Amino acid sequence: MAAMTSTSASGRPLLNRRLAEFGTTIFAEMSALAVSTGAINLGQGFPDTDGPESVREAAVRALRDGRGNQYPPGPGVPELRTAIAEHQLARYALAYDPDREVLVTAGATEAIAASLLALVEPGDEVIALEPYYDSYAASIALAGGTRVPVTLRPSDGRFRLDLDELRDAITPRTRLLLINTPHNPTGTVLTRAELTEIAKLAVERDLLVVTDEVYEHLVFDDAEHIPLASFPGMRERTVTIGSAGKTFSFTGWKVGWLTSTPELVAAVRSAKQFLTYVSSGPFQYAIAEALALPGSFFADFRADMRAKRDLLSEGLTAAGFDVYRPAGTYFVTTDIRPLGETDGFAFCRALPERAGVVAIPNAVFYDHREAGAPFVRFAFCKRTSVLEEAAARLKALAG
Repeated sequence: MAAMTSTSASGRPLLNRRLAEFGTTIFAEMSALAVSTGAINLGQGFPDTDGPESVREAAVRALRDGRGNQYPPGPGVPELRTAIAEHQLARYALAYDPDREVLVTAGATEAIAASLLALVEPGDEVIALEPYYDSYAASIALAGGTRVPVTLRPSDGRFRLDLDELRDAITPRTRLLLINTPHNPTGTVLTRAELTEIAKLAVERDLLVVTDEVYEHLVFDDAEHIPLASFPGMRERTVTIGSAGKTFSFTGWKVGWLTSTPELVAAVRSAKQFLTYVSSGPFQYAIAEALALPGSFFADFRADMRAKRDLLSEGLTAAGFDVYRPAGTYFVTTDIRPLGETDGFAFCRALPERAGVVAIPNAVFYDHREAGAPFVRFAFCKRTSVLEEAAARLKALAG
């Protein structure tokens, strides 16, 4: 059999040209580097411990009881859709009909892809906050949209949104705002004042909004997560995306969801049904129980992650980085220039040999690569002992 090549016999590339700019993800490259060097992997954002035992047992119970072992309902099992609606109402006073305004997806990544495929047509512009989660760019490209980044820039210890820059980025071709808060990778949590202005812009320009809120339960200190859909005029134009993976430490289960109006949910479901169709059957029942855990679970989870944030942030500061202590998520962004470095890619590729730790260069999340060049992201969703060892290894950089 002839070896596969990147082009067909006619010379046409095999890969859809809309995906030509996207190669193997940086996460795969850095995770492989961690394995080959024995380095501590603080690159990819997944916990190294499982979530609550009661939730695992709920999944086992569903399997044994035969719930979800065959195709679940397309919109998601009723128990989970009801739990999602109750969660939104109890936490944010947002009322959603579980039968018409909730859609369960294969993680937040599918929710993002299905939303953009459903709502964006070729030639439409999509504004995304830069740096952005890498699937945003690929999903916009698959939909035939044009990506328009608005850059969050460091100021006074956090990455900030320039609302004037956002306003100036909107054109007659703008179809949709793609907003992420708490924000990965910078750890910024958009303030009430910032969200108020975003909402005014969306209403004024009649824009759709997709909000990625998967880190909603991971906000620290004085930060507050406020769903954009809760602002005047926003519920009817906003698709809000959530996920179980980050909150309950079961990232492999791939249970995500979205809430919106019946019309927007129906539109997204039209795209979603041709992606995974359905997924995560027994796990949906388990996550329905997880969402009903007492408030103490969420408070304890947040306190544990805050302590880990502080531990790693202090270790990075001691190693010589400038550290942007996050107000949310489980990532810390650092500036490598105090270490005499300017190229995040080169720094991250050398770091496993230099210090036995793997990180991610933030530049992969930018269209304006130069703006992200000196920034590097570390994940702190790991066991305390692992973070302590990583901090100890990173001290080699200070020497």
